[in-house]
Amino acid sequence: MGNIVKINTKWLNDMSFESEVNGHKIILDASSEVGGNDKGPRPKPLMLVALAGCTGMDVVSILKKMRVEFDELRIEVQGEMAEEHPKFYTKMKIIYYVKGKNIKKENVEKAVKLSKEKYCGVSALYSKAIPLEYEIKINE
Repeated sequence: MGNIVKINTKWLNDMSFESEVNGHKIILDASSEVGGNDKGPRPKPLMLVALAGCTGMDVVSILKKMRVEFDELRIEVQGEMAEEHPKFYTKMKIIYYVKGKNIKKENVEKAVKLSKEKYCGVSALYSKAIPLEYEIKINE
């Protein structure tokens, strides 16, 4: 069996929960329309955060190894949600915004491809269940 990763989540009150991840606490909550108090993010959008963080760390690491100098990397992840219950993401799109001088798109494309095909465990798992689309925008 592989490495075991464990988190603990405890109910606080109403629809509010506290999770501890790597020694950091995250409050999860629902909107007031469904009995929550909006004290924190909803769980499903955190799936988008996980994908952005995973691929973002890969892309930064790969670009630095390629000695690509960039001023900014921003990642937008869009999730298309099913309309009926259970509501889940039916597709995701990842848009990489890279700013800097003399950024070559092919370098960013290579970094994104390596993240997608080799390094990012989140996208590897998600891609087994839903389509993932990728887009790169330089200096926009």
